[in-house]
Amino acid sequence: MTQKDISFGKRLGRARKKAEFTQERLAEKTGLSTTFIGLLETGQRRASMKSLQKIASALGVKGKDLIGF
Repeated sequence: MTQKDISFGKRLGRARKKAEFTQERLAEKTGLSTTFIGLLETGQRRASMKSLQKIASALGVKGKDLIGF
């Protein structure tokens, strides 16, 4: 787990909460598991481009904002 992974997770968590989504709701919207969402938020897993696109779309944000560009 790198600092970059942790930072992505923090941005993801903030964006999810701003959208007023639970991890469960985000999982439903994206077709990803709640476990995976939780692991992303804690920096224990990395998102593929496909997962990143699904998450960004569901939250109404740009993928680059989640990864910090």
